[in-house]
Amino acid sequence: MRNESIYQQIKKMYLPIEYNQPLFRPPSEAKSLILQVTIGCSNNECAFCEMYKSKKFTVRKFEEIQKEINKVSALNIPVRKVFLADGDAFVLSSKRLIRIAKEIKEKLPTVQRISAYALPSNINTKTIEELINLKKAGIEMLYVGVESGDDNVLDMVSKGETFNSTKTALLKLKKAGIKASVMILIGLGGGAFSRQHAINSAKLINETQPEFASTLVLTFYAGIEHFKSQFKGSYIEMNTKELLEELRLFIQNLELENAVFRSDHASNYLVLKGKLGADKELFLQQLNEAIKGERKIRPEWMRGL
Repeated sequence: MRNESIYQQIKKMYLPIEYNQPLFRPPSEAKSLILQVTIGCSNNECAFCEMYKSKKFTVRKFEEIQKEINKVSALNIPVRKVFLADGDAFVLSSKRLIRIAKEIKEKLPTVQRISAYALPSNINTKTIEELINLKKAGIEMLYVGVESGDDNVLDMVSKGETFNSTKTALLKLKKAGIKASVMILIGLGGGAFSRQHAINSAKLINETQPEFASTLVLTFYAGIEHFKSQFKGSYIEMNTKELLEELRLFIQNLELENAVFRSDHASNYLVLKGKLGADKELFLQQLNEAIKGERKIRPEWMRGL
């Protein structure tokens, strides 16, 4: 049972939580207990995201969350990490988030870290003092879908953020001591905007120096025509070589001091794991080999599995 996720352990005995499906979490939260404090995403307008389109955004009552925490507590399982779902838990007020965090810490005393997805705009509604108090309450890390550092691309996919709004949010987190795990979406701007997407995304990451960074590759879960119908402009689809070249350009322009970097999500063609800047040249070498066809990449049929 040691290598099983907390979900698998709970399910074998008794699953006290009924999730509003579909349910998503970051890869690094595989062994975390997921608590849905909101349903869906308050924005839910992004052209590239189909995760919460089937849901109406709802804030769950504290009493419902409290009941689920109590049920898990009764199992006496050593829960060490808790992830607050759905896609926009940080839209909640600081007061409500702190109340939830305190309940978790009280009823699940083995918990060492609480994390959540967060939109930059929802981070920016909170003061530095509020963020510091959230950190003290146990919220140690936030996953921020940066997607792009290019304002044109962000506008075309209806992200609702800008270079500056994202930069401000990430710097506020750093000042408050909350770790940030950021994600860039390779291929988001298509062929016409590939270069500016890669360069400006790297610029944003350089200016904020997050603790964790990762890349995913744009995947058309509802079909490319559906994506194009929501893209504000002419989207030029990119082939595998072009996507790898965009990732290479992004990494070439990164100047990170000590960030854990991953491109191990199922959407990626090439898995990269290490630290930037220590492993930058190694990553570029592996990308060059993949672009030349000298290194094996993930076949198309395996992406997204």
